[in-house]
Amino acid sequence: MFKKGEIVQQEFGNQTMEVIGFEPDLIENVITQWEDQDGNIVTGKFMESQLTRVD
Repeated sequence: MFKKGEIVQQEFGNQTMEVIGFEPDLIENVITQWEDQDGNIVTGKFMESQLTRVD
């Protein structure tokens, strides 16, 4: 289980994202946020199994 504020990335990706919340009733329940190369803030939802912690 991830915690709010943790830094994660997709299992087969290199984009680091911050966990900002959860939607427990949905399959894609981990809400993440990151900044793209143009400086835009992007929000995404992922299944917990798709993400790994960044050390």
